[in-house]
Amino acid sequence: MKKPSNSILAACGLLALACFSSDAFATVSYGRITAVQRVDIESGGAQSTGAVVGGLAGLASGSGQSSSNRALRTLGGAAVGGRVGGAAGRSTGFEYTVLLGGTRTIRMVTEKGGLRLGDCVSVETGRFNNIRLAPDERCAAPAGSPPPAEAVSAAEACERATEMVLQAETDEEFDRAERRMRLICG
Repeated sequence: MKKPSNSILAACGLLALACFSSDAFATVSYGRITAVQRVDIESGGAQSTGAVVGGLAGLASGSGQSSSNRALRTLGGAAVGGRVGGAAGRSTGFEYTVLLGGTRTIRMVTEKGGLRLGDCVSVETGRFNNIRLAPDERCAAPAGSPPPAEAVSAAEACERATEMVLQAETDEEFDRAERRMRLICG
C-alpha cells in the first residue's frame, strides 16, 4: 500500500477536527444572505510544516560545519520556511451572514464564492457545514416548515462525500474523493 503524502495527512487532520464538532445527522435551514465580507483564511498547519521543512533544510545545509553553525542554519531555515509556509497557507474566503427564518443570524466562512447579498441559501449543519444557493421559494416558506426530503438527502450526500475525503489512503483516492466532494457539496 502506498503511504499517504503530507498534504493528505494535513487535510485529513483538519477535516478530522471538524468531525468532532457534532455527531448529529445533517440539518438544513433556509435563509437570506444579509452581508458578504471578503476575509483572509490562514492555515496554521502550513506555517508549521514550512518551519519544520525549512529547519531540516537548514540543518542539512550545515552538514560538516560546527554545531553553532548548524544551529544557526537550522533556526534561519525554520524562520524562512515558516514565512513561506504561512504565505502558501493563506487564501481568500468569504464570510456570509445569513438570516435564518427571520429570527436568528449565523455567520459562515468558506472559500466558496459566488453567493450574493439577498440570495436564498440552504445552510447545512451536522458533522460538516455547507452553504449553497437555494430556490427563492424556500426562503418564502413559513418559518419552521421542514425542508424537503431532497434537501436533506443532498446534505447527507455532501456529508458522505466529505467523509470519503477523510478515509482516503492514497493521493489518487484523495484527489478523486475531493473532486467528488466539490461536485456534490458545491
